[in-house]
Amino acid sequence: MRRLIVEEPQSQAAVWSLRLSIFALAVAAVAVAVTRFQLVDVPAGLAVFGSAILIACMSLLLAGTAAVIIWRTGRRGLSFALGGVVLAAALLAFPGYLAFQSLRLPVLNDISTDIADPPQFSLSRRASEARGGRNPRTRTVTERQAQRAAYPGVQPILLELEGDEAYQLVLKAIQALGWKIVDQSAPGGRAGLGHIDAVARTLIMGFPDDITIRVQPLAGQTKLDVRSASRYGRNDFGVNARRIERFAEELQTQLDAK
Repeated sequence: MRRLIVEEPQSQAAVWSLRLSIFALAVAAVAVAVTRFQLVDVPAGLAVFGSAILIACMSLLLAGTAAVIIWRTGRRGLSFALGGVVLAAALLAFPGYLAFQSLRLPVLNDISTDIADPPQFSLSRRASEARGGRNPRTRTVTERQAQRAAYPGVQPILLELEGDEAYQLVLKAIQALGWKIVDQSAPGGRAGLGHIDAVARTLIMGFPDDITIRVQPLAGQTKLDVRSASRYGRNDFGVNARRIERFAEELQTQLDAK
């Protein structure tokens, strides 16, 4: 007589946990793609990415429900639930990191090497069009004080070069970093100052951030002041400070290569 082997039914919560986590990753990928390639505006892209985060959270809830069901009834589907947890956690890792940064860092989205007299963005037509008509507002010294403790490495840059030579070095560093120059002026004129305005994009979603660099020739050297401001959000999660520090590092690389 043949013995019938009755398999335990599969937990549907576990199955849907995996399905939702896969769907969440797909939605997140679409959000990144359409935002990075400027197919939609940034708020719309963020809304789509937020939907992906909500779907990933639902996947985790279903995985938890599946774990309870499997423990009590012995149903199959543990591998599906674990798969859902792993994929959802992978998607939520970056937003979780940003949440941690928001607790650790002050709420700033505009960082300058000179907090008393930060470089001003160019008001030329070309620069204004590149910024979409936006112009980062002028912040008070009191507002900027919070960056001192949070980003002690953000300091004015002194180069032992004449103004024109320092200006050319800055252009090379900007090119190496992949920033897009939207306005520039070599040192000279009545004030003797030079400036370069550029647009950089964030690594993952390609959000545009605005940068201006003031080139100030001094006796036998040149002082550079850099200001980097985010267009969207009240908190930059340290992105602008890291960008300024990377710029200083790239300048050193260019100097070493001379």
